[in-house]
Amino acid sequence: MEDVYNLIQERNSYETIPFLPIHASNFFLSNLADALQTRCESLEKQYYLEQQQLLVEAHQIEEAAQDHGTNTNDNDPSTASSSENTRLRVEVAQLHSGLKEKIKKELHSTAAMEARQALDSLQEEKLAQEITISSLKMELERSNEITTHLQTELENAKSLTRLSEKQFDGLKDAIRQLQVENEEKTTLNERLVENAVAEKEKMAEQFNSMNDMVEKLQKEISMLRSYNKKSEKGWFRLPNSQKESKSTTAAKGTSADDTAAAQARKWGAFGAVLPSKPLYTIKAHREDASCVMYDGTNLNLVATSSSDATVRVWDTSNGQLQATFSGGGSLPMTGVDMSGGLVTCCGADKTCRVWQYKTKRLIHQLAGHSQKITCVKLFPGEKNIVTGSADRSIRIWDISRHIYTQTTTFRHSSTANCSDVFVETQPVVTGHLDGGVRFWDVRSGDRVLDIPTLHEGGVTSVQWKPGSS
Repeated sequence: MEDVYNLIQERNSYETIPFLPIHASNFFLSNLADALQTRCESLEKQYYLEQQQLLVEAHQIEEAAQDHGTNTNDNDPSTASSSENTRLRVEVAQLHSGLKEKIKKELHSTAAMEARQALDSLQEEKLAQEITISSLKMELERSNEITTHLQTELENAKSLTRLSEKQFDGLKDAIRQLQVENEEKTTLNERLVENAVAEKEKMAEQFNSMNDMVEKLQKEISMLRSYNKKSEKGWFRLPNSQKESKSTTAAKGTSADDTAAAQARKWGAFGAVLPSKPLYTIKAHREDASCVMYDGTNLNLVATSSSDATVRVWDTSNGQLQATFSGGGSLPMTGVDMSGGLVTCCGADKTCRVWQYKTKRLIHQLAGHSQKITCVKLFPGEKNIVTGSADRSIRIWDISRHIYTQTTTFRHSSTANCSDVFVETQPVVTGHLDGGVRFWDVRSGDRVLDIPTLHEGGVTSVQWKPGSS
C-alpha cells in the first residue's frame, strides 16, 4: 500500500511541476487585481468626497449670495442684485466646470487606463487559469479514481496473498506430517526387514542344525544296521575263523557303504564333492542380495550386490568384508561380476559401473540403456563388458581405453535376465524372460542360435561349460 501511495505521489509531483509557474503568475495577478481594485475604490471615494465638498461650497456660496443680495436690495435693489447674482452664477459655473475637468482628468488619466487594461488582461488570464485549474481538478479526480481502484486491487491482492500464505502453511504442515509418517513407516519397514532377516537367519540355522541331526541319525542308523547284522550272525556261535571272516565281510560292507555315500556326493566332470554344510553364514546386506559372483582369477574373493544399492567383496577364507562400493543413489543393484582386479555392477538406474578393486576408484560409468540393466558380465581379459537391459537390448562395451565405447548392440523381443561369455572367440549366451536361450556372434553382431521355450518360466541364470568343445 505504501509503495502505491509513493508512486501516486511521484506521479502527481511530475504532473504538477509544469503548472507551478502558472499558479505563481495567477497568484501574482490576483494580488495585482486586488491592489488595482482597492486603488479604484479609493479614487471613487475621493471623487465622492470632493463632489460633496464642492456641493457644500456651492451651497455656502449661494447662501452668501443671498445674504449679499438682501443687503444690496436695501441700498440699490435693482442694479446691485442682478450684477451680484450674475457674478455668483459665473463663479458657480466655473467651479462646476473645474470640478468636472478635474474628475475627467482623474478618470481619464493614463495610469487609470493602464490599470483598467491590466485589470482586464488579468481577468482574462485569471479566467484562463481557472479553466486550467478546473481541468487539473478533473485530472486530479481521475487520478484519485485510479488511486482508489489501485487501492482496491491492492487490498484484493493482499487478501489473496494471505489466503495463499494460509494454504502454503497448510501444505507445509501436510508435508511435515507426511514426512513424519514416511520416517515412521521407513523405520517400521527397516525394523520389519531386520526382523525378517533375523527370522530367516534363525530358520537357516535351525535348518542347518536339522540337516546335521539328520546326517547324524543316518550315520547312527547305518551303524545300527551293521550292528544288527553282526548280532544276528553271533547268535549261531560260529567258529572263531568264521566270526573273523564275517567281521571282515561286515567291515568291507561298511566301507562300501561309506564309499557309495561319498560317490553320491561327487558332482561334475572333476569329481568335486559338494559340501554338506555352510562354511560361513554372512549377513552381507541390509536388504535382499540380488547376485553373487566368484572372482574369475582369485578364488578367495566373492562379490555380492543388493537392493540396498551397494556392492561388497568378501574373503571366502575367513568370511571378512574386504571392500564396499556404492552407486545409483537408493536404486537397487541387479547384477555383479568380478575378474582381473575389476568389479562391475549394474542396477535400476540404467547405468553400469566399473571399479578398480585395489584403488576402490570408479573408472567407468557406462550409460546408454533406456531402462534398468538386468545383467552384466566381464569378458576374459577384462577389456569388454556385455550388459542386458529391460529395454530388450544387449550391448557390448569396450573399456580397454580411458574413454569407453559401445561396439555392438543386439536386440530381441524378450528381456535378457542373465548372460555369460567364456572366450572372446565364442558367442555370448543370454537367458531371457520368455524361457529361451540365445547365442550372439560378437564380431558380426548376428544371432547364431535360438533355443526358445527352454523353460516354462524365465531363465534366471546361464553359464558356459569350460571345455575343448
